[in-house]
Amino acid sequence: MSGLARTVYVSNGRGGTVTPIDTATNMAGPPIPVGLGPGLIAVTPDGKTAYVTSNDAVVVPIATATNTVAPPIPVGRSPDGIAITPDGKTIYVACIGPGTVVPIATAANKPSPPIPVGVRPRAITITPDGRTAYVVNQSRPQPPPWRSYEAEKRGRPQASPDPRGTVVPIATATDTPGPPIDVGNEPLAIAITPDGTTVYVANTWDAESGPCTVTPIATATNTPGLPIPVGRGPWAFAITPDGKTAYVVNFHSHTVTPIATATNMPGPPIPVGEGPRSIAITPDGTTAYVASWQAGTVTPIATATGTPGKPIEVGVGARAVAITPDGTTAYVVVWGEPGMVVPVATATNTPGPPIQVGDGPYAIAITP
Repeated sequence: MSGLARTVYVSNGRGGTVTPIDTATNMAGPPIPVGLGPGLIAVTPDGKTAYVTSNDAVVVPIATATNTVAPPIPVGRSPDGIAITPDGKTIYVACIGPGTVVPIATAANKPSPPIPVGVRPRAITITPDGRTAYVVNQSRPQPPPWRSYEAEKRGRPQASPDPRGTVVPIATATDTPGPPIDVGNEPLAIAITPDGTTVYVANTWDAESGPCTVTPIATATNTPGLPIPVGRGPWAFAITPDGKTAYVVNFHSHTVTPIATATNMPGPPIPVGEGPRSIAITPDGTTAYVASWQAGTVTPIATATGTPGKPIEVGVGARAVAITPDGTTAYVVVWGEPGMVVPVATATNTPGPPIQVGDGPYAIAITP
């Protein structure tokens, strides 16, 4: 389906492997062992190395020319978010357990000292100029519990973790964290406009009586703007290549909310399949593809009008989607034991034969 041969990499969370898929043939290669619970994948801009997070508290480099692994790089417990600078020289890995971000020099695959950022760092993004990495912390430090006798006698509960999240900017030249930026409750996803002027953060749980929100952050001053109301359970982002619209996937509302980046105003929600988990936009910006877990579909959305097309059946457990750089094929990860990847021809929105991968496929990345 794709005119130029590239490789799709799929992490199999329960299989301990990564499956490579040749886009020229849509044939899966031998599974690549990477360790316990492989998660997110990032590929260097030159396409030579794919880096995979592992629950073994490491990041595993894969040489894409041979699909062989190099020695694992120690980072910290529960590595999650991963991002690579535009020049390909440094990887930043968010580690949930210790609350740190670990920079890795790709030339030697050596980690630098961890950077403390906060509680439960999850997602990370880097500005197009490579100067700043923004890290999402899902919560704040837990206040000390009530310890006094009078408090215990009155049945005062111990304090629970503070759900208010923050975003920490890291200057990549010095790996120095800046002051935390307040966002909403339980932030999970982050995205940045192509011009690097605005970071958007999805807050998965906000006011009990109101909608969930997205917080815009002006990167020039690192100040948050007014929260933008979206649907329930905002889970993932994609921004059009021209930077004019941010699309937010609302898992519990079964919708996608478009946000005009010039005004930070949300548009009418776009209905998609039940339980949307991820979104990707074609390189020409004309179509967004939304993978819905419960519905087992991928919904194409015409970005010019915000109109959803006919859902494409791929199988229950659709959890991730990526589009080839030439825009001809969307690859959809379908969770299962074993799992599948379904290629969808974007010209016709027709699915091809499922490609079997390992158990519990989790994330996907495509070489440039």
